Amino acid sequence: MALIGMKNPVAELDGDEMTRVLWAVVKEKLILPFVDLKTEYYDLSLMNRDATDDAVSAEAAAAILRLGVGVKCATITSNAARQEEYGLRKLHPSPNATIRAILDGTVFRRPITVSCIRPSVVTWKAPIVIGRHAYGDVYKAAEMEVEGPGRVELVYTRVDGVERRVTVADFNGPGIVQGIHNLDESIRNFARSCFIYAVQEKLPLWFAAKDTISKTYDGRFKALFNEVYEREFRDRCAEAGISYFYTLIDDAVARVVKGEGGFLWACKNYDGDVMSDMIASASGSLAMMTSVLVSPSGVFEYEAAHGTVQQHYYRWQKGEKTSTNPAALIFAWTGALSKRAELDGTAELADFAGRLEAAVLRTIEEGEMTGDLAKLAGAARGGGNPAVSIKPLDSWEFIGAVAARLSV
Repeated sequence: MALIGMKNPVAELDGDEMTRVLWAVVKEKLILPFVDLKTEYYDLSLMNRDATDDAVSAEAAAAILRLGVGVKCATITSNAARQEEYGLRKLHPSPNATIRAILDGTVFRRPITVSCIRPSVVTWKAPIVIGRHAYGDVYKAAEMEVEGPGRVELVYTRVDGVERRVTVADFNGPGIVQGIHNLDESIRNFARSCFIYAVQEKLPLWFAAKDTISKTYDGRFKALFNEVYEREFRDRCAEAGISYFYTLIDDAVARVVKGEGGFLWACKNYDGDVMSDMIASASGSLAMMTSVLVSPSGVFEYEAAHGTVQQHYYRWQKGEKTSTNPAALIFAWTGALSKRAELDGTAELADFAGRLEAAVLRTIEEGEMTGDLAKLAGAARGGGNPAVSIKPLDSWEFIGAVAARLSV
C-alpha cells in the first residue's frame, strides 16, 4: 500500500517517561505504516533539556512558529526530587510555559467522549471545552524565600527613571513571596482566540476570574475581555446565536457541576490548568482530553493534556506491561496531521487523521479499552451497550486493536 504523502513537516517534540515510550509505539503502529511522515524532531526529555541548558525548548517553539504546526509529547517539569533522581545540573522552567510564552496562544481542551462512558456529573449532556490563557501568572513567576523580618515591595521603574512602590508585606519572620505578571496585549489575544473559537464552534462563552478580590490583576482581565467583546465580537456572537457571560470563578464552578455543559469556559492560566483536569476526570479520564495551543499568529501546537504517568513508567522499567491510556497521545497526532493537511490542502492526509480518530473511538465503544476506562464503562454506570463485554487491555494491546480497525 502506498504511503500517504505530506507536503510539509510538523515540529515533533518528544517527551518523558511512559508517554515517551508510548509515543514511539503510536508512531510505529498507527502512523508510519500509513503515512510518509515528515517531522522536525526535538528531544524535550528532561535530560536533554538539562544538557542543552533548556535551549531545546526555545528551538522547538521557534520551529512551531516557522512550520505552523507542532505536536508535543508530555514532559516533566523539574523540581528538587526530579533534580536528585535525574542528576540535573539545575532546575529548569516548565517547557510548556516556555513554549506557550513564545507562541503567546490560548490552549483549548476538549474531552474525548465515547458512548460507553457517561460523565460523573450526571447533568452534563454535552462536553465542556476549556480555553486556557497560556501566558504569565504563576508559570512566569518570580519568587523567593524571605529569611527573616523585613519589608517586601513591588517596584516599577519607568524608562525615564520614575519609580512606583507598593508594599507587599512587612515580615515579622521567615516566609515566602511571589510576583506574577501579565500583558494587556496577551490578555486581548486570549480573549480574541476564545471568541473566535466560540463563534466557529457555536458555543456559549463563559469567562471567570476573581475581580472582587484581585481588583487590579483579575479586574484587568475582566475589563479587557469585555472590551474585546464590545468592540469586536458582540455582533458576531449574536449572528452565531451564542452568548458571552462573565462570573466569579467560584460561582462558575458551582454552575458547572449543576449545568448541562456544552459551552466554552475561558480561564486564566492556572485556573485553566486545574479546571481542565477536573473536566477531563469528570468526563471519564485525564487521558481522554485533547489539547491544542492556538497562537494569534496562526500556528498550532497539539499535545496530550495529561502528565508523563510516572508510576507506570517505573513499572515498565521493571519489565511490566501497563495499561496507560494512549488516546490523548493519538489525538495529539491526529490533530497535528489534520491541521497540516488543512494548511497544505492534502485531503488524503486529513482523511487518514479522521479514520484514525474513528478507529480509537470504535475500539473503545466495542469494549476493548485500557484499565482506566474499563472501570467506568458498561451498564453498571448506565452507559454503553449491555451486550458488549468489556475487555481490559494493556497499552500495547489497545494500540494493536486500534491498528487492526484502521487497517480494515
